[in-house]
Amino acid sequence: MRTSASNVATVYPAKDLIRDFERNRRLLRSMADGLDHGQSLLQPRGGNCFNWVLGHIVVHRDKVISACGGQPVLDAGQTARYENESDPITADGDDVVAFDTLLSLLDESQDRLADAVDEADMSALQTVRDREVPLWKRIHFWYFHDTYHAGQTELLRGLAGFTEKVI
Repeated sequence: MRTSASNVATVYPAKDLIRDFERNRRLLRSMADGLDHGQSLLQPRGGNCFNWVLGHIVVHRDKVISACGGQPVLDAGQTARYENESDPITADGDDVVAFDTLLSLLDESQDRLADAVDEADMSALQTVRDREVPLWKRIHFWYFHDTYHAGQTELLRGLAGFTEKVI
């Protein structure tokens, strides 16, 4: 069945998107439980650390918030550090956001995301790679992205010596 912009609210309502992002927020909080800032910087071979993954998730949640007309939680400097293809975080530095701060920003982003998504017109069109797609489809992609990186945190938690099953 093809989904038209006119019936999107019955197929993928805002409340479902909000609930799904909240589920990921709870998972991320569980994966972060007990880790300190130093442990969040442990670098896996061929990947990036928990700190970067968490910051990267917040950057992309800010994209959802902005696309829906809301105010992002990160400033431009913080965003640059955690954006796509930014250099891996291999040590603490001035541009690295404290892990506890990132967790607070994650919580704040969930609140802003919920408000923004709840108010947005899900059928509004956005240009993505030279084609127009409904806002709900763009947000759904960002949700996939959020989930992909949330799953990585189980392995990153294991780097810090936490091997219990969280999910």
